[in-house]
Amino acid sequence: MTQKDTKAPLYPKSHILAASGVAALLSLALLVFPSREVEAKKPFIHPEIEGVSTQIEKTDDQKPEPLPINEQVEPPFVVLEDSTDSQPGSVEQPVQQTEGNAPAIVAVTPSAPAAPPKKVVAAGRGDTLSTVFAKAGIPASTLQEILASNKAVAKHLGRIKTGQKFEFSFSANGELQTLHTRLGKLESVEVSKSAQGFSAKHEITKPEARTVYARGVIDNSLFNAAKKAGLNHGLTLALSKIFAYDIDFAQDIRRGDEFEVIYEEKRLGSKRLPQGNILAARFTNKGKTYTAVRYTNKQGVTNYYTADGNSMRKAFIRTPVDFARISSRFSNGRRHPILNKIRAHKGVDYAAPRGTPIRATGDGKVTLAGRKGGYGNTVIIQHGNRQQTLYAHMQGFAKGIRTGGTVKQGQIIGYIGTTGLSTGPHLHYEFQINGTHVDPLSQKLTMADPISRSEKQRFLQQTQPLTARMNKEKATMLAMDKR
Repeated sequence: MTQKDTKAPLYPKSHILAASGVAALLSLALLVFPSREVEAKKPFIHPEIEGVSTQIEKTDDQKPEPLPINEQVEPPFVVLEDSTDSQPGSVEQPVQQTEGNAPAIVAVTPSAPAAPPKKVVAAGRGDTLSTVFAKAGIPASTLQEILASNKAVAKHLGRIKTGQKFEFSFSANGELQTLHTRLGKLESVEVSKSAQGFSAKHEITKPEARTVYARGVIDNSLFNAAKKAGLNHGLTLALSKIFAYDIDFAQDIRRGDEFEVIYEEKRLGSKRLPQGNILAARFTNKGKTYTAVRYTNKQGVTNYYTADGNSMRKAFIRTPVDFARISSRFSNGRRHPILNKIRAHKGVDYAAPRGTPIRATGDGKVTLAGRKGGYGNTVIIQHGNRQQTLYAHMQGFAKGIRTGGTVKQGQIIGYIGTTGLSTGPHLHYEFQINGTHVDPLSQKLTMADPISRSEKQRFLQQTQPLTARMNKEKATMLAMDKR
């Protein structure tokens, strides 16, 4: 053994191992628990960011494969939604941090102002404006304030019809803001509230008006021909009344008779309104042509006249019943159908369905409206000092017809019936002059006053273009028919 090998060690081996262990523990403690100064200087890096930065620091050769899309690491900050998806008017609130949750931004959308509540009330039978407002929950004081705001509108509001709708709108605190109701197809009332109180207005919609020409030839009846020409029932009746003084539509109409009409047509958008007025008309009956034009004089009175200014209106119209069939004529030797003996028939019988209106043939005073023996329900009218007419076998009398009252020409006085000595529903009509019965179908009727001299020029200026148009329209239609 050499000297080197025989030299004793300076420290025991166990001491060296213990010292090494203590040094290792100190080094580990310093790594795991850094000092406060070091901790303060160390920047905070989110674990996920640290992972990302670690990847960035690696060289291209060391970069790992990219993660699948559904496994991509979400960034630590909140990603705001695209502005196009966000609601207009939204407000971004500050980031709210909750323990254990990622920060979030809460988008608050201000609520839009609520539309005022509305209520629709339909007027029932017997309702008044007060009951309608009560149904809507509106106090009577509000109704009085509205009525006082516009007295003219108040009159329109007061005329309530069954089924009429009232549209109310209210404020958030329940106060009435607006009211709207329609009085008809062209009229409405609008009420609104402002700082100054209620205001009301009456609105009238003006429809579009135009004139239309129509022509027809009678084959089997006036109504069928008029319908083919585009005239409604009302216009056909108006046409017959214009010429009722000259043409007996119960017995005078013949196949081949023709008519022409220029009338007003009114439309509200695409909707056709009820008939307008006939402005001019022409009727050819049994080869004789009658022309009528409508004219309103300077005093505002409207009538129909011939083309040269004579009145179409006469003292009496030809027939008291529209489009009725003559079942028995005036005769001094007719056998009575019930009494079965020869007895003079001092009038004309018009057969028509029960309930058909009967019209006064002239202006006058009612001397009788009641029962009269075999005549049944009867009306007798005195026309001046010389003429008198009688209407018998009525089912009943029209409203307001009573003994001592007055009537106007064309006014409905009663309805077809079978009272008295009658075998079926019809009107027995008599005409007397100075107390003597005459045949009403043979009488020449006197005319009313013509256009005055002072208005003749004005009349011709307004009516001649209408007759000229009828001539032109007819010529055009006839030329087209020949092609």
